[in-house]
Amino acid sequence: MIRLLLLLLLATPALADEVPVIDDGVVRLEGTAEIPDALRQRLNAWQNVRWTSFRDFSADGSRMLVTTRFGEVGQVHLLEAPLGARQQLTFGLEPATEPLLQQDGSVVYTTDFGGNEQKQIVRLDPRAATTTLLTDGESKHGSPLFSPSGDRMVFTSNARNGKDMDLYIGDGRDPASNRILLEVDGYWGPGDWSADGTKLLVWHYLSSTDSELFVVDVATGKTKQISPKNPRASYGRALFDASGEAIYTTTDRDGEFTELFRVDLKPRKPKWTPIARDLSWNVESLERLSDGRLAFTVNEDGYGSLFLYDPSSGERSRVDVPKGLVRNLKAAKSTPVLGFTLTGPTRTGDAFTYDLATSSLVRWTKSELGGLRADGFSEPELIRYPSFDGKQIPAFLYKPEGEGPFPVVVDIHGGPEGQSRPWFSSRTQFLVQEAGVAVIVPNVRGSRGYGKTWLKLDNGFAREDSVKDIGSLLDWVGAQNDLKADRVAVTGGSYGGYMVLAALVHFSDRLVAGVDVVGISNFVTFLENTKEYRRDLRRVEYGDERDPKMRKHLEAISPLAHVDRIDAALFVGHGANDPRVPVGEAEQVVKAVRASGKDVWYMLARNEGHGFGKKVNRDTFSLLRVLFLERHLKAE
Repeated sequence: MIRLLLLLLLATPALADEVPVIDDGVVRLEGTAEIPDALRQRLNAWQNVRWTSFRDFSADGSRMLVTTRFGEVGQVHLLEAPLGARQQLTFGLEPATEPLLQQDGSVVYTTDFGGNEQKQIVRLDPRAATTTLLTDGESKHGSPLFSPSGDRMVFTSNARNGKDMDLYIGDGRDPASNRILLEVDGYWGPGDWSADGTKLLVWHYLSSTDSELFVVDVATGKTKQISPKNPRASYGRALFDASGEAIYTTTDRDGEFTELFRVDLKPRKPKWTPIARDLSWNVESLERLSDGRLAFTVNEDGYGSLFLYDPSSGERSRVDVPKGLVRNLKAAKSTPVLGFTLTGPTRTGDAFTYDLATSSLVRWTKSELGGLRADGFSEPELIRYPSFDGKQIPAFLYKPEGEGPFPVVVDIHGGPEGQSRPWFSSRTQFLVQEAGVAVIVPNVRGSRGYGKTWLKLDNGFAREDSVKDIGSLLDWVGAQNDLKADRVAVTGGSYGGYMVLAALVHFSDRLVAGVDVVGISNFVTFLENTKEYRRDLRRVEYGDERDPKMRKHLEAISPLAHVDRIDAALFVGHGANDPRVPVGEAEQVVKAVRASGKDVWYMLARNEGHGFGKKVNRDTFSLLRVLFLERHLKAE
């Protein structure tokens, strides 16, 4: 409220083309309408729903670290008992992420500045109330991982040249102890320490469908590749067994889906043995328990399932958890207890543990719902609709109660190799429950979770096939008696923002509005200006703009080249410090749409990066988004 009043007081003169501007030095609004007080009241409860994520716990599972927001951004909290008081440990102006609880009670976590993603690693000693910056304060760092004894920490950093993510090692206490363990080309990260602390599993990420696994001798830095050079495959979570002579990993090397394998390292040529091959979906998280058993999650048509596997007996069992998603899976070091976050379409995120000794699920947090009733939330229907080439596109459909017909919002995920899944979204629930809008969340071709062939269907010159999937969804909407085909809007963030702009270019005659959040408007300028450490990774997905043929194609399919075809209303939001999709992508499309004679709303946050992370900015954007959507969806 204070921010919005200040915005009104500091309103600046209109632009030369009479676009009204409000700018308080942090947030700039161009062309947006005034927000009614009645809308603030309607959205207030929804904007105060909290989410808690499990992050780490003590070796015996008796104390837990979680992240949640009490204020502007998410911070680290300590719990010493299930449903006990949350003791806030960090109080920075930026989100605290990746927290690790050490044996002495200290906490190591990462944080950045204004959403620039140049993350730093910080050590907090709560007893002494002191913090120590463990990294250089400038470069990009991440993935801190402590040795079993806790005396060494490996992490990634591009401090050497600003591009390649080398592996560093230090004691996790004194930044002077940091040194390069592995100097590399590309994007590398640590996976697991061997039990004796002499070896590290590391992975080399090349693309969403191509990566490699290595074992590193910590004393010498010598590497040995575990994954075969052919066939090329994607490798996910990897863990040593207790002996250090074998590993468990997830990979799609033998088929469409990511499977769980045991790899015996003793032979000259590692022996790969599949586990649970009958599960025809992607294995995701993987953890080794203190008693030698494995815990892993499976992505079953978007929903998450939790399984236990005993290597000694070969027995596998499914853990009974509420239907939804199991996230942030982690095992305690000295006791057979699992920690994780549980969420679902009608349940916000909360931290849980599962005690294998007693087969009991224990809830540790109960996140606030802003005063809303949980039993009023909407469960989605999982549908599939036919696309232009006969492929069946999965989507989650949320509908208001009643017969309809209802206006529609199509919400497209980013990535592009992301996946829309049935987790809790207060934005979706508000549109369904309060605005009477049906929300459809599709997983167009190129989404993960449906096999590697599906994942590759939108690569390179096939990019616009995923846009055609949205056109086919509009066809499907037109065939439904309870949906309004003449009142459809599309929203999306990052790559989903590109999909919004592309949909407006191709289907403006069937769309009334689009909301583009941190989206790509021109693939060539995006690839040329995204941060260097991620540029080659994106070229694998989108195509290499340095190749003349591909450059011509990328320019031809970029929405910026066709803004004259955008007739629907447009709202663009972006953060000035975005390292992934630079803010120029928003500025150029806003300028071009206005030059074509059409209005566009624009929100710029100078203290944000790839999205709106601070509550005051997120609240402002959500108010404007609802106002924008309702204005166009309800108009007759």
